[in-house]
Amino acid sequence: MLNRLDSKPYPDRHAELVKRCQQGERRAQYDLYQQYVKAMYNVCLRIVNHEAEAEDVLQEAFIDAFTHIGSFRGQSTFGAWLKQIVVNRAINHLRSRRLEFVDLETNGIGEDDGPDYADTEPYDEEGVQLEVERVRRAMCQLPEGYRVVLSLYLFEGYDHEEIGNVLKISETTSRTQYLRGKKRLIELLND
Repeated sequence: MLNRLDSKPYPDRHAELVKRCQQGERRAQYDLYQQYVKAMYNVCLRIVNHEAEAEDVLQEAFIDAFTHIGSFRGQSTFGAWLKQIVVNRAINHLRSRRLEFVDLETNGIGEDDGPDYADTEPYDEEGVQLEVERVRRAMCQLPEGYRVVLSLYLFEGYDHEEIGNVLKISETTSRTQYLRGKKRLIELLND
């Protein structure tokens, strides 16, 4: 009988590369970088919405990851651990650009200013067939607050509580930014 405590909860196909990186092997760092660079660049680009800035954030995130790889304990996959570093770096970069989220609860925004169609969510997401490039272009046109929340929720799999914690906004603000951002994205796609 297999002891549950002996098995890893997240089998990591790059575990051997990670181990070699932890031992200081440069070639393993390069190989691990090559495995994740494209996916992590896309994460950065979706959040910061600027190619050169996304490249800078990505490089800083990889430096952080390789500097602190000794603290990686395998409680998740290396990719999930790295993605958390990348997302945090990208969010911090946006903060340095002074991205501000308006707290809709405390400022009264959205109250008594007409019908809020985002709250009724009249769109059938299942029926909407969108081309990837069209969606990417439309996402780039969204205000940063909408784009960041949509990216974290739709592409990175964060829930609204996690988004609120990462962005230091309320869960309600995250939900409202998401709903309004989704509404605006659909409008852009239908234009």
